[in-house]
Amino acid sequence: MKISIAFGGPASGKKRDWDTQVEFLREAEQMGVDIIWSAEAWGMDGVSTLAYLAAVTKEVQLGTGILQISARTPVMTAMTALSMAAISDDRFILGLGVSGPQVVEGLHGIPFHQPLTRLRETVDIVRQAFAGEKITYEGSHHVLPRPGGEGKALRLAQPANEQIPIWLATLGPKSLEYTGQVADGWAGTSFVPTGAAATIGHVQQGALAAGRDPSSIEYQAGGAVQFGDDTERLLAPRRQGVAFTLGAMGSATTNFYNAAYSRGGFEADARRVQQLWVDGQREQAIEAVPDELILQTNFLGSIAEVTERVRAYQEAGISVLRVQPEGVDMQERLDSLGGIVDIVRSLNKGDS
Repeated sequence: MKISIAFGGPASGKKRDWDTQVEFLREAEQMGVDIIWSAEAWGMDGVSTLAYLAAVTKEVQLGTGILQISARTPVMTAMTALSMAAISDDRFILGLGVSGPQVVEGLHGIPFHQPLTRLRETVDIVRQAFAGEKITYEGSHHVLPRPGGEGKALRLAQPANEQIPIWLATLGPKSLEYTGQVADGWAGTSFVPTGAAATIGHVQQGALAAGRDPSSIEYQAGGAVQFGDDTERLLAPRRQGVAFTLGAMGSATTNFYNAAYSRGGFEADARRVQQLWVDGQREQAIEAVPDELILQTNFLGSIAEVTERVRAYQEAGISVLRVQPEGVDMQERLDSLGGIVDIVRSLNKGDS
């Protein structure tokens, strides 16, 4: 099992703390973290920060977790990935996802309909560019060259590089199956180890249908890490985030995260929290988040308890553990990271 961490997200950029983040991420590399992901939502973008990190790190892989496919044309996405691979000595992972209707239509002004079709077309075009081919495509969302104009089929000037891994952040059954058909990795969220069939199961089905070995795909999921004996103290800060995910990540009718948790065994709780949130009863929604959902999607408690949770992820098929080290300051966050790195290393060695 590998270890990854992420930075960025909706609130990124509010504080001018980039130097502090870089210091933490460089320490994480020294501690043995395998992948650093840049989260892109409506804060900092997912590429420029990684370009900086490429210059100040040496071995850790750098991935976009994720680039929103509606925010860039497919060819620009390919050009960016080829550039990042070149400047990082091929340490770059292209992570892609469809985002959600509120962001896609609200920020980027692109219709959200047929997101899986748009994802398929994006991956097809990106793969053409990676292969060094002249780029031609006739799809529902993308037609290249544009018909009736003066454009012609072009190939990128950058050298071909078909070794750039493509990971997809998908949640719906059909998109998960598509991930298994074409992707090098699944950048998972809303993963519940006791309900792995709702996510990983679909990826594996897609791989088998495409004649691929499901074990050739990387499966990533994880959550926050914090050690301690007071379980309620560790659970409390997580409730609001889970309630927001269940109630506000998407619209009242389109929330992929809520749907994934529902399929994973928490349907009644997920629906209740969402309804309370949509009705404006935010405090009640937060209180309605079940402890078990928080515990299964994070790594909280004593060393023994966290070890068992990591073991559950490993046994469920997760090959990359994404961790979010918590603490009141950088040292506590590094301590949390060090603790789970030690646990993963121990489990990798087969220690009980």
